[in-house]
Amino acid sequence: MASASLPGRVAVAASDVPSYAFADDVRSAPATTGTTGAARLEPGATYRSSLRGEDKAYYRLELDGMSDVYVSVTAIPRAGATLAAGDGISVSVQDADSVTCSSDSVTVGTAVSPQPLTAWGARELLPGKGLCRKAGTYYVVVERTGTGSSTGSSSGTGSGTGSGEGDTDLSDGRTWDLELAPVSEAPLAKAAATRVPEVWDSSTPTPPVDEPVSVRGGAGFAEAAAVEQGVRSDEIVPGQTLFYKVPVDWGQQLSATVDLGSAEKNSGYVVDALEMTLYNPVRASVKDTGIGYGGSQKSASLPPVPPVGYANRYAPTDPTKSLRFAGSYYLVVHLAAQVADRFGEGPYGLTLRVRLGGSAQAGPGYARQSVPQGFFDVGAPDPVPSGGGSLAGADASGDGASGGDPAMKAVAVGGIGTGSVLLMVLGVWTLTARRRAAAQMRVNAQNPTA
Repeated sequence: MASASLPGRVAVAASDVPSYAFADDVRSAPATTGTTGAARLEPGATYRSSLRGEDKAYYRLELDGMSDVYVSVTAIPRAGATLAAGDGISVSVQDADSVTCSSDSVTVGTAVSPQPLTAWGARELLPGKGLCRKAGTYYVVVERTGTGSSTGSSSGTGSGTGSGEGDTDLSDGRTWDLELAPVSEAPLAKAAATRVPEVWDSSTPTPPVDEPVSVRGGAGFAEAAAVEQGVRSDEIVPGQTLFYKVPVDWGQQLSATVDLGSAEKNSGYVVDALEMTLYNPVRASVKDTGIGYGGSQKSASLPPVPPVGYANRYAPTDPTKSLRFAGSYYLVVHLAAQVADRFGEGPYGLTLRVRLGGSAQAGPGYARQSVPQGFFDVGAPDPVPSGGGSLAGADASGDGASGGDPAMKAVAVGGIGTGSVLLMVLGVWTLTARRRAAAQMRVNAQNPTA
């Protein structure tokens, strides 16, 4: 039922959709309309800025000649903004001679529902690619696309600038907040294979059917709820975007399915009602899926994608090319604002089914740490929060390191068994040594002149 709230959960009203959640340590980076005076972005930091509809926004990078650098830009239209299908942003990285190293763009699509839009740019040092290889100054260029870039969009009142120190005026609806996240990837200690694996399991995996564990999706990349393999239940209201992150190691293959629960009434149809997008650790889009909604429960799965591998960067196209890092992959789910007009404000039940195939493998061997440190590693799972429901992929039972995962429990039991065997071996060794010493003493006593 659309209005039924999960146990222990306070329902989120559609009129109170949380705003985008920036990182707690976000820095201010005022946009400039040209390269002169452009704010410098440092890999490993996260920045907040803004973009007016008719302007380009410039930011500066100072790069060495050895590292790959990626910059994601998330634009946040105001809640309630009137958008057209082509409205969005484009992002490019250019060198000091105006040569474009890379470019990417994203739009709201036919749903025209205001939501965070993420595009990215990069300076990559790939074999045989002669552009943008020198150390020096580079620029990140962000601009609006579509009708909103020139005519503006209507909106309700803005939410202010937060940490922007007054450099953002959102009240006209034409200025969008921006979050910029540059990351530096270190070179390899030794050359690795550049041949992309041609054979991988492209069959559609069966989604897990475990008992759902309650989770609360975050309101931004920085607040993404950590989940692992299994089934998670959540709630979403029209116009809301929820963020989840999944640790994916080298050699592993991620698949995900999202289920939207039924509504209390059936009143028409929304063509692009729910969308789920998979992003890699540098927030580059990998693959997406979407469903229409007529009030009855619906389900959508991401198309199969290859396992994560360093050599994937040499593939000619996505999604393979985007699956080049281990680390946190993001599942971002948006429910179109138009769903409220047809079926009510909700909240609506949401079920996320995540599966990890393949086997974890050793990394490629970086020559030094990337920035931020450990960014392309799969770390320990987030701890279970105290006081009730589970978060971040933890089992509802609060099962510590095993997290309720049968495989992890087997590992834990195996660890205990190994320790017991070790103690037994040490005991036998000690007993044997004592017996040999006693026997030698008896021999010495019988032969005092020996």
